[in-house]
Amino acid sequence: MFKKRQMAFSRKHFSKISIMLWLVAFICLSASQCHADVYRYVSSSGVLHFTNVPTSSNYRIYIKERNSRCSRVYSKNRYDEIIDTASKKHSISFSLLKAVINVESDFNPKAVSKAGAIGLMQIMPQNITSLCIKDPFNPAENIMGGALYLKKLLERYNGQLPMALAAYNAGPTMVDRYRAIPPINETEDYVEKVMNCYNNYKKNSY
Repeated sequence: MFKKRQMAFSRKHFSKISIMLWLVAFICLSASQCHADVYRYVSSSGVLHFTNVPTSSNYRIYIKERNSRCSRVYSKNRYDEIIDTASKKHSISFSLLKAVINVESDFNPKAVSKAGAIGLMQIMPQNITSLCIKDPFNPAENIMGGALYLKKLLERYNGQLPMALAAYNAGPTMVDRYRAIPPINETEDYVEKVMNCYNNYKKNSY
């Protein structure tokens, strides 16, 4: 009887410890995923590189995020005035620009992708200078630069929006190679998401 009770207690105790360890691991993992500091370094060729996960000592802190939260939700209307200005300046649909921002960064102005794309419209570092962007984390500069880039892509593909969006995601080289949307799952999903978002914004009169 004593042995059975001792075994039952041990199992119960072990179960509690397991749950506690799981919770600690979950909290630690969440904390690492919430890390929102942005690091930067300039290569020998003068190209700016940004990341939130520095891979070498060359990176230096650029933006220090305080009290970041994984569940933080960014306002989808906060940048409407800037989007409207960019829309008129570059003759790009307001709804289209907003859809691209929605899919690219979910309206997080400090977003940095694994590939190093930056800000609201996820501008690649090698395109910053040609798009007249000085600070890619500045919402106005990022949106203006992104709108200009999208305009160039639309002109390049004779107004074929799906092709332009595919090039925005995978690069013009890939689109030119296939002369169509590249058979890449990420790019195909991206084009579909932006088009759906674009149509939803138009229906809601954005």
